Amino acid sequence: MVPANPFGIISGLASALVWGTGDFVGGVAARRASQFKVVALSALAGLSVLIPAAVLAGESFPSGRTIAWSLAAGISGAVGIAALYQGLSTGAAATVAPTSAVVGAALPVLAGSLLQSLPSPGDLAGILLGLTGIWLVSSLSPDKKGSTRPGVTLGILAGAGFGGFFVLIAQVDAAALFTPLVFVKLAALAFGLVILFFQRQGFPPLRANPLALLSGILDTGGNFLFLLATRATSLAVAAVLASMYPAVTVGLSILLMHETINRRQVAGVVLCVAAVVLISL
Repeated sequence: MVPANPFGIISGLASALVWGTGDFVGGVAARRASQFKVVALSALAGLSVLIPAAVLAGESFPSGRTIAWSLAAGISGAVGIAALYQGLSTGAAATVAPTSAVVGAALPVLAGSLLQSLPSPGDLAGILLGLTGIWLVSSLSPDKKGSTRPGVTLGILAGAGFGGFFVLIAQVDAAALFTPLVFVKLAALAFGLVILFFQRQGFPPLRANPLALLSGILDTGGNFLFLLATRATSLAVAAVLASMYPAVTVGLSILLMHETINRRQVAGVVLCVAAVVLISL
């Protein structure tokens, strides 16, 4: 295992901050357009930053292995972010974000356990704590019966997509930073375009949803910071630190969108964040 160091920890936490902000912005953008249009626009915005960055950095064309891992990571991440944006657009940030974080954090830990060794007692405790948190954030208030179940489902789907992204992108060549992310965004763009084609929806004008473009820039920044974190610490630690993004997403939703949550859901959010921390220890 690669030992944790301050740079890896800071990069992982920074990715959580940037991703959490981007997810909030993307959720607001998805209220104005289909989540798949937001995914396509955000991917295009990401490419506008990553391609020049790769050229300026002088990175060589990646190997076929890196391209394959990057494309797979891009599809997995696109599925996750589409599910997350859909959930956030319905005003279910307190349910969707923590659920996706716990699932997304647990998958890299479990993947590492299958390939290397069984989860440590701390990992198992964190996963159980996270499952308890998911149950609490899915608790219904008396006047909102049935309102959180779709949010939990979307959160689990989003977490599976993010967990897959974490595992897959960590397999790319260590010498490359920007070029793997270019292929990640190309895969996400292709995913969004294919879905829009089958839904018989056209590609949205670039000026139609500027928040979608902003979410793409922020998501790209989060991707880059996470990839840096994986170079300085273990995949499990990087993934769980990055998975602290719900604190940012939920906080912004409460402050700016005046989203309300009940006490059981507050406790669930706290347990989910605690689970992420415990898994990272």
